[in-house]
Amino acid sequence: MKLVAPVVAALAIWTGVQVTAGDAVLGAQQRRLSPSSISRVDRDELMRVVRTLSQPSFEGRRTGTPGGALARQFIRDTFRQIGLAPPVRDFLQPFAFVQPPPGRLSGSATRTGPIEGANVLAVQKGRQPLATAVIVSAHYDHLGFVNGATYPGADDNASGIAALLAVARYLHAHPPAHTVVFAAFDAEEQGLQGAKAFVQSPPVPLTTIALNVNFDMVSRNDRHEIYAAGTFQNPSLRPLVAEVQQRTSVAIKFGHDRPDARGSTDDDWTLQSDHGVFHQAGVPFIYFGVEDHRDYHKATDTADKIEPAFFGDVVEMLVDFVITADQRLP
Repeated sequence: MKLVAPVVAALAIWTGVQVTAGDAVLGAQQRRLSPSSISRVDRDELMRVVRTLSQPSFEGRRTGTPGGALARQFIRDTFRQIGLAPPVRDFLQPFAFVQPPPGRLSGSATRTGPIEGANVLAVQKGRQPLATAVIVSAHYDHLGFVNGATYPGADDNASGIAALLAVARYLHAHPPAHTVVFAAFDAEEQGLQGAKAFVQSPPVPLTTIALNVNFDMVSRNDRHEIYAAGTFQNPSLRPLVAEVQQRTSVAIKFGHDRPDARGSTDDDWTLQSDHGVFHQAGVPFIYFGVEDHRDYHKATDTADKIEPAFFGDVVEMLVDFVITADQRLP
């Protein structure tokens, strides 16, 4: 599908900002740090969501398990509490898949037969009914039990779900111009299966989706930095990130979205989370995530390792980015 060119070209004209190359962090000389004095995020609620999803009773939220079903119910109930509308029956988009061979995304031992999962979807209608749509996404599944231990997945990716719900709360209270679909994807850890099911049967026409904003691991970094990957493929999104950088103390870095000089893709995140499926379908994406830390995909990825101040600052920035994208998209 040739969706990227017209949307990105229009965005470049709309922003009126010159796009430059390079992967370095936006330097202090480019930033005018003027954080808003009015918080858009309930920081206590962020941590409550992470603690809930990563608690032992959720059993690591592996797709097709009781713990995964508990997470799904929690997200669905929160969408209802916020007041969002269901774009699919009862907010759920069920799907089934056969587990891929063991590997980075497959988690614990392979099971035979199809596995049933379900995305949890909600929509906030935009003020402009003919405008394009934005998909804000994060996966809620994790690895479950691995070698007898529960993998709680606090940063990966309870943090992303907490951020998604914070954006949803704000946009429901302050309706955007564009329709925003909130997609809590299942089975990301097993080959991006939930995102694939969404793109195969989207609740809005795929040709109307202007942007996918994906959150995956957004709560932990010792250097107080986060990456915005995807501007290499979609350079007209870079000015939006630069604009938001002026209003946050979080260091937003570019990169992890292209092969290295040797052609290796080991450090390229383009296809490493749910945004990759949108990219393959021709939909522009921006992916916010921290670099892997010592607890990545380990049983030690727990809520107590999260620094609430950094996490809160990141989510404030993510809300700001979605608002800015909504204002700038044609």
